[in-house]
Amino acid sequence: MATLNKRIVLVAYTLEEPPIYASDKMGSVIHAESLKGKDVELMISLEMIGYFDNQTNSQDYPVSALGLLYPNDGDFIAVVDEVFSSAGVALKKTINQQGLIEAYSINAPANIPGIDFSDHRSYWALDIPAVMITDTSFYRNPNYHTVDDTFDTLDYQKMSYVVTGVLAYIKRMAQ
Repeated sequence: MATLNKRIVLVAYTLEEPPIYASDKMGSVIHAESLKGKDVELMISLEMIGYFDNQTNSQDYPVSALGLLYPNDGDFIAVVDEVFSSAGVALKKTINQQGLIEAYSINAPANIPGIDFSDHRSYWALDIPAVMITDTSFYRNPNYHTVDDTFDTLDYQKMSYVVTGVLAYIKRMAQ
């Protein structure tokens, strides 16, 4: 068992969906506010990490030009970071070094639809480093927020690969 030299906090947030989304009632807003003035190395938001589709053209993007830079099949995980931040690069690299799942990273402004659609936005608002790890939700998953969005449409093996990559990153950074 590794000895960690940094404090790791695992938090599960409430109220991340409408009508509370983007309000000061979101659990992540309240938690981020409690961290103001504290030294936070990185908040990692795991957001929609279980839907994968290796079929050609199964992946959409909020801006069509992104399709020229990223895969057209939805069989990868994305690490979303703020413009000019480098926090997501090391995380993506660690996930890829595990060799279990392919990770891509993007640094993009919050005005691109989907870039800030999770709890990491609460930290960005306070200039606390944060990234979102995502399967890109509705840009890939046709079942997203429908009655067909059920547990049997998720790939638990690949979800475990994502978690394994994040755990490897945390261990590396906290030793």
